[in-house]
Amino acid sequence: MSFFLTQFLFYKFYLKKKKSIIYKFKPLFLNSLKILITMFLFAISACGSGSGSYSNSTNNVSDTNNGNGGSGTILATYNTSNIMCNLNGSGTNADESVNAEYDYTWTCSSSNRNLSANGIPNHEIGTFPNAHNPNTVAVVNINKSFNLTPQLLSNISGSSSQEPGIALNGVTFEPGTAGRCDDSGSCNLGMGTGNWNIEALGQTTFNFGDDMNNAHVQPNGQYHYHGVPERYVTQLGKGESMTLIGWAADGFPIYVRYGYAIADDSSSAIKILKSSWKVKSTGDAGRPSTNANNGNAITLGSFTQDYEYTEGLGDLDRCNGRTGVTPEFPSGIYYYVVTDDFPYASRCLRGSL
Repeated sequence: MSFFLTQFLFYKFYLKKKKSIIYKFKPLFLNSLKILITMFLFAISACGSGSGSYSNSTNNVSDTNNGNGGSGTILATYNTSNIMCNLNGSGTNADESVNAEYDYTWTCSSSNRNLSANGIPNHEIGTFPNAHNPNTVAVVNINKSFNLTPQLLSNISGSSSQEPGIALNGVTFEPGTAGRCDDSGSCNLGMGTGNWNIEALGQTTFNFGDDMNNAHVQPNGQYHYHGVPERYVTQLGKGESMTLIGWAADGFPIYVRYGYAIADDSSSAIKILKSSWKVKSTGDAGRPSTNANNGNAITLGSFTQDYEYTEGLGDLDRCNGRTGVTPEFPSGIYYYVVTDDFPYASRCLRGSL
């Protein structure tokens, strides 16, 4: 934070007098003072705190979960203990925005699936820092446990989960952001205090500096996905088939994009699964329509509140999941899907935490 403040003062009071000087740090902040201020504000906070317990000084993510799990009657109990219990990977990601060692290890105990990872992606990513995200990818120690026998519950507690799950490579899914606007249209992408939650994807009003993987970087250096991680999906090499990409916080599997046309029939065609959410025809009462910061229109779809769930509209339920057969679970299981449209990754969970 002090770095950006220092550069701001330097730019304002020194460069005006020394226009011929070659700015030591160069490009990202010289285009305009406005961009510099925006980046300063973004840099001092995160997209969302996530469901783990974060410490920016130690870069650790523990098992503390602030998300919302299901409640009510147990509808079904599943066993995942024979799937991917010994999965690991390590190596060097030479991408110019990473240039670090990645490491992840999944193991299973008698009751839990356990992950130890350093949060470094194992695939190509976009440029970080960039004009809309000033953060650099760094190691974040991740230690998580997931229930091996997840239970599908009848009710959903709450309506959102900041960190619904983690990809197999140890990179977290965090579909929401900490960006907010108040009723007057005063918006802040990093530390907003208003009631209108800004979406990272599916809109062009605000720019969070996301890359080709629908991902970007927290101030503590944690790279995380907001939607489909395209380069990782390509790396997994399953093509247009059901691809298990991670595990949800409640222990259920997470698939990406594709599923069977008939949920319980593995001989049915493969299709792109659609969520059952859509943009509302009109905004809610009190919704700001203009960004007071720059006078630009805030289009529908910019806020989480701009979307509504319609049962049966698509293939998936409110939590972007469904029950059906998969290659790993031929007898059937409840699973979540990372989709191309809102909510992208689940904003709620159907199992207990």
